[in-house]
Amino acid sequence: MSDFAWPLRRSAPRNPWFRQHPSIAFVVAAGLYGAVLLLTLFAGTPGDDYFLLYVFPVALIAITFGLRAGALAGLSAVAFVVVWVVLRDVSFSTAGWAARVAPLLVLGLLLGRAADRLRWAEAERLRLEAAALLHREAIEINDSLVQGMAAARWSFQAGEVEAGLKILDETLNQAQELVSDLIRRAGMGPSGPARTGTLGSGERRPQVGSSKHR
Repeated sequence: MSDFAWPLRRSAPRNPWFRQHPSIAFVVAAGLYGAVLLLTLFAGTPGDDYFLLYVFPVALIAITFGLRAGALAGLSAVAFVVVWVVLRDVSFSTAGWAARVAPLLVLGLLLGRAADRLRWAEAERLRLEAAALLHREAIEINDSLVQGMAAARWSFQAGEVEAGLKILDETLNQAQELVSDLIRRAGMGPSGPARTGTLGSGERRPQVGSSKHR
């Protein structure tokens, strides 16, 4: 791997636990929903506003799964609030409902949208880093070809035909190896002499034009 890839890989931030294990995050959020529901039903008084603790599972779902899941998480929290109101025989005015419902819905929407934008930004960063790496390696391949061709030309001009042909063979083989490595790391599958045209261990490139110069 090129030495340029090491600092890129080293600088990549590590995903938080809920991104690495979304199923665990979902289970934790479900447990939080249940815990808050039990707390609102069996602890304290209706004026304690324990339902505000629903912001934790809503936030966890939204930041883990994105905008749509965040909206559903907010609606789920509102549904649990309705269950609490019905079972505890609590009544709210329109303003009271808005003050309790709106924060849960807005939180799910805003955090979900932010999570989606962060995912998009991360994917774009990785794409740009991969493009920069490929650009650098393409420059390396070009430099290798140009230098090899120049050395071969000097050998031909000096009358050293065999040396020039040997340099051409080495240059082409090196270029094929570099291209094969790029293809392999791009996920396009293994490549061998039959795929890329690389010379096998027992093959020798035809010495085109060598008899004429002799």
